[in-house]
Amino acid sequence: MSTAVYRSICRFGDRVIYPILPNFAKPGWNHAAGPKTVFFWAPTIKWCLVGAGLADLARPAEKLSLSQNVALFATGAIWTRFCFVITPINYYLASVNFFVGLTGATQVARILHYQQTQPKAADVLPAV
Repeated sequence: MSTAVYRSICRFGDRVIYPILPNFAKPGWNHAAGPKTVFFWAPTIKWCLVGAGLADLARPAEKLSLSQNVALFATGAIWTRFCFVITPINYYLASVNFFVGLTGATQVARILHYQQTQPKAADVLPAV
């Protein structure tokens, strides 16, 4: 059932969307990593991680998770590299992974800066 729906959507796109695409975008329509494949839609959804990371810029650094942001940075760095060695090379996926890593690194820097500039709890306590 889902295959039939998918093929119907692709045929609709071929009839309606492809003719109105600008010339520079037409070669990508049927590309191995184009909008008819999971290689396009998975990175599109992954941009939500970048959006969440950018939204976290408004949060105070003490409320952020160091381990979570280190994981985002590492994931972004590893998968960006991987996108250039897989077939087909997926520049779109590489771009989203690069920005996932960049937002993770930015948050890690914010957290570490906060931790370095805050006085230690022992320094704040009054002497007895």
